[in-house]
Amino acid sequence: MIDISLTKLLLLAVVALIVLGPERLPHAARTAGALLRRMRNGWDSVRAEVEREIQAEEIKRTLRETAENARATHESVRDDVRAAGAEIRGASERIRDTFTETQTARAAGREPDPALDMLPLKRGEPVPPENQTHDRT
Repeated sequence: MIDISLTKLLLLAVVALIVLGPERLPHAARTAGALLRRMRNGWDSVRAEVEREIQAEEIKRTLRETAENARATHESVRDDVRAAGAEIRGASERIRDTFTETQTARAAGREPDPALDMLPLKRGEPVPPENQTHDRT
């Protein structure tokens, strides 16, 4: 900003009084004030516009980051759901196989053996002790 001291301002006022005269000096001062006010308002509007643009860019950047995070979360959840579906299909197949084996054992005229035919045990797996129970819920 321009550094104008009080002595420089007084010198400028005296020169303006001498050059313009006492009758035109008030009009010139009003005109200079109006021009200065217009310049200041113009500068303020440019500064406000730049600040709005900066804020808009920041909001756009935040929205892009949020959308990317949401997309990554969506993909993660989709992968987890697919993995859970595969586990459910595997469990369903094991239950179906066990049911089939049990029905085959009954059709063959023998009582199903829990160690061989029923969940959670399969052939070749160790049999739990008698006092250990399995919760099948």
